[in-house]
Amino acid sequence: MLDAIGLDGDHVALYQSLLEAPSAAVDELARLTSLDEGAVRRLVDDLEGAGLVARQGSAPDRVVASPPSLALRPLLLESERRLAAAHEALVHFSELYRHGAEQRAAPDVVDVVVGPDAVRQRLAQLQASALERVDVFVLSEVAIMASSENVEEGRALERGVRYRVIIESEVAQRPGFIGDARATIAAGEEIRVLPTLPTRLFLVDDTIALLPMYSHGPDRVSGALLVHPSGLLDLVVAVFGEYWASARPLLGSDEPGVGEADRDLLSLLVLGMTDSAAASQLGISVRTVQRRVAELGERAGVLSRFQLGAEAVRRGWV
Repeated sequence: MLDAIGLDGDHVALYQSLLEAPSAAVDELARLTSLDEGAVRRLVDDLEGAGLVARQGSAPDRVVASPPSLALRPLLLESERRLAAAHEALVHFSELYRHGAEQRAAPDVVDVVVGPDAVRQRLAQLQASALERVDVFVLSEVAIMASSENVEEGRALERGVRYRVIIESEVAQRPGFIGDARATIAAGEEIRVLPTLPTRLFLVDDTIALLPMYSHGPDRVSGALLVHPSGLLDLVVAVFGEYWASARPLLGSDEPGVGEADRDLLSLLVLGMTDSAAASQLGISVRTVQRRVAELGERAGVLSRFQLGAEAVRRGWV
């Protein structure tokens, strides 16, 4: 709430310190917060300007915290007012947009987004507006942005938005990918794998899709196509559904007796990774990979890696 009026974590920490004390001078607050006195004076001035602290009448060099119910209620009411106004604007603009969409000619069902920065901005906006689900195709080439740069994905997952992501098998060979994938899967993301995909894709709530203008080559981030509700969007939705149905989960099941480490290893081997690549991905030695593969083969009663992969799929280990 305090960030809405330009106050940050240091302001919050100082205000909390004052709430726990009858009153305090600048030097006392500096010791409590581990900040220098100059910084504390600036923070106190900011808090006083926001109505969160006041000078003690009998000792002007000391400050006291204003009661939260008194100091924060106006901020809360202002935030609620702004939120209500934003909601009204959203309803109004959405109605205007809906009316305009009804008048669209056939070429207008697709908007062209020009330039990599504009594409990244639109991608962030789409994910921030997602209500239920985001469907994604991820190619082996990093084009729009690296996954670590996509902060809106984590925020959407926290809101309960479901992500269904299909990656090309080569993506799983990126350093540290399996560890990162396990974290996003735990947050509610589903990841499946196919050998190749036709293009990149972001599909939000089955109502709007973002496709690259060029799927491969040096111009692959020069622009994107934003597809609005139409027969074309219906086709995009159907295509994703077909690919999702045929893709294989990245990581194996939780069958009793099959450990997480073995499931990860089997998943990588089924993807066609070499022992060296699997060892690098899992942070273990090639010798350890070979030993564990031999042990899994003996356990499954097979003689070759190919048979092990087939048996692992049959048993639901991957």
